Amino acid sequence: MLDPPGGTLLGAPLGDLVVGGAAGTPLSGLLDAGRLGREATAVLTLRARDSGPIDAVVTVQGIDGYDGRSALAIVRIAPPSTDRFLDPAVMRHALLDDTFRQIGATLDLDQMARGLINIVVAHFSNVASLHVLESLVADEAPTQHEDGPHLLRRLAVASDDHDPGWEVAFPIGEVVRHPAGTIYAQCMDTGRPVQRASGGDADHVAESWMRESAAGLLAGACKLLLPLNARGATLGYIVCTRKRGSRPFDAYDTEIGMEFASRTAILLDNARRYNRERATALTLQRSLLPTGLSAPASVEVKHRYLPGNQLIEVGGDWYESIALPGARVALVVGDVAGHGVRAAVTMGRLRTAIQTLAMLELPPAESLQQLNELMQAMGEREPHFATCAFAIYDAVTGSLEVASAGHLPPLLVSPKGSSEFLDVSPAPPLGIGEGPISSRTFEIKDGSLFVLYTDGLVESRGRDIDDGLKQLQSVFRPTSVRRPMEALAKAALAGVSSDRHRDDVALLIARLARIDRRWRACWTLSGDLTSAREARRLVIKPLKKWKLGAFVPITQLLVSELVTNAIRYSEGPVTLRLICEDTLVCEVADSSPALPRLWDAAGDDERGRGLQIVSRLSHRWGSRRTPTGKVVWCAQQIPRPGPDGSMSRAL
Repeated sequence: MLDPPGGTLLGAPLGDLVVGGAAGTPLSGLLDAGRLGREATAVLTLRARDSGPIDAVVTVQGIDGYDGRSALAIVRIAPPSTDRFLDPAVMRHALLDDTFRQIGATLDLDQMARGLINIVVAHFSNVASLHVLESLVADEAPTQHEDGPHLLRRLAVASDDHDPGWEVAFPIGEVVRHPAGTIYAQCMDTGRPVQRASGGDADHVAESWMRESAAGLLAGACKLLLPLNARGATLGYIVCTRKRGSRPFDAYDTEIGMEFASRTAILLDNARRYNRERATALTLQRSLLPTGLSAPASVEVKHRYLPGNQLIEVGGDWYESIALPGARVALVVGDVAGHGVRAAVTMGRLRTAIQTLAMLELPPAESLQQLNELMQAMGEREPHFATCAFAIYDAVTGSLEVASAGHLPPLLVSPKGSSEFLDVSPAPPLGIGEGPISSRTFEIKDGSLFVLYTDGLVESRGRDIDDGLKQLQSVFRPTSVRRPMEALAKAALAGVSSDRHRDDVALLIARLARIDRRWRACWTLSGDLTSAREARRLVIKPLKKWKLGAFVPITQLLVSELVTNAIRYSEGPVTLRLICEDTLVCEVADSSPALPRLWDAAGDDERGRGLQIVSRLSHRWGSRRTPTGKVVWCAQQIPRPGPDGSMSRAL
């Protein structure tokens, strides 16, 4: 059958018989094994005399001669049989050696099923189909039903003649039930392979699948059911069918098929477990991310979040925009190290802590210091760490205070399009070090863009982080900086890598501007007790200008109490500020760092009731420290006209 160059078989080098020569074939490996005294077998494509190249199983074994020298001998060259299917050794090589290197990187169940079935049809049977438990496709734990029919879904069907009748009789995606007594129920119940000889099951098949057309297709066929067993459960089976005229399945075919099915079951179970955990982590993270961002009226905020690609589990990236009293806003982006459910849970705990710290009105550096202590406490059993950038923008003064813990530098873009990465004092990531975290304050021009992001936006396997930072900076060109925020967010994500190993991405863009002067008023009052009377007089004009004349009596009382307390417990002048947005905010700043507290005055006490009055008459009140002292504030709800013209309270 073989056709060596020159027509002489005896004495011809084996490399001359191999199509393409010895280079690039397993021949050299065979010879090396033989020289070491080991037996080795491989499938080689050899030249044939009366046909095209044929696949053959070549075995090489070392032999010691009488003089002690090692010689090589080819002990077997088995050409493929004349049947549709190859020699069993060739079949083993095709099914088990190359298959799982190609399929192993796939995590999609449908894609994996199609790839596996196409390999079975190419090398093992004329027709094949793969069925798995419906619970596996539905992301539930596989269950074994002791009573009642098994519920399975057909994921893939293939035939060597591409006859559409097979898919008509056995539709892909169909959910099927197996009545007791069929070979399918037997395979699922026992977890063992089931073989049915030619013509012996046509009636049973038609009855089992509830489709008469199947009987005609399977007439005279030989079937082999290979159970998919993994982790003590039968996940489904592969139906292998050889048509009339093909070599029936034998015990050796069953052995090869079961080895293939066992590896297939592990791949399917791993893909199911990965997809279930990834879906759980993604659902958890999305439920923990903010559903809405709040900010002062003069600040516009847009965000984007992209989960990692297929081979990267969900990470711990998060973002936050929290409106604070006094027309301020906290802008936060963070990244928890690691992936999966654990990273998502840690992210949720940090985000909750950030919200609490922001509402306590701690400055950015102090907030990150508190988060650092929290991360160290969380990492006592298992190390935790995260990076975070925290900024607070004051829409009255136009100042931006920024602190960072191991995070990439924020990008600030001026209204004219010039941009720079802010040089913030470096600090180690949260949960690693105990060094001090400091902040820097920047004066912001109205209309500037402030961009916070995580490393997934600028870093990937095939791109250096410096190139990613330059590309991000190029998005905010002078000609594009005034584009709508939606378009800017889309443009920033346009360069994100599509690589399957891409990390998740969190992006926060804020267009910063001061509150219009028409909606704020500010006065400096002397440290005399008579300043309370002056404050009551000053607030009348702006309230009437804002059409809030009904608020004058209550606001005068609140202002009087706050100014009196400030003068009594501090030295020097005090500052009174009114801000009208969704709420009417009254702020009094003084030079004392001591924060006031609400306490229950006794019946004969002459003092201690000022904050009780403020607490009862205002919607909210609070205090915060400043570099020069403190600010005590209170907020009143402003009625807004409803759709029917009636007045409703703004929250």
